[in-house]
Amino acid sequence: MKFKLTLLLLTFTVCATQAQIRKVPSEVTDSFSDRYPHAQKVSWKDNITNFEAQFILNGYEMRADFNSKGEWQNSEKKIKFEELPAGVNDGFSKSKYSDWEKLSIAEIEKNGERLQYRIYVKKSAVEKKYLFFDANGKLLRDAIKI
Repeated sequence: MKFKLTLLLLTFTVCATQAQIRKVPSEVTDSFSDRYPHAQKVSWKDNITNFEAQFILNGYEMRADFNSKGEWQNSEKKIKFEELPAGVNDGFSKSKYSDWEKLSIAEIEKNGERLQYRIYVKKSAVEKKYLFFDANGKLLRDAIKI
């Protein structure tokens, strides 16, 4: 039984390692460089269905996804609560989650969609949610943190 478990773990490790070995296509890196010419500390992750770049831009931690053809899909910028647009700040303060602890904030830009803001909140060790607001402060949806 131990041998089978060891073999299974070894197989998963090799597969996971090989998933990270695939080279990022030049179409992806070129598209990234065109979109974010001043990005610093860039690192890449192969998510099988897309390539994810993590980087610093103008002092902000960012993440951007590109498909294998180099087409930009979306990006996230970590921001502080104080940097939210006034409407989003107001919308959050009027929501039923206003007394929950704010853990992280992100500005989300998706290809073909309007700008959104995600506020990750926690009420207790088990009650955590992602709140998605539009730029005017309308709560679009909440999602359970898994």
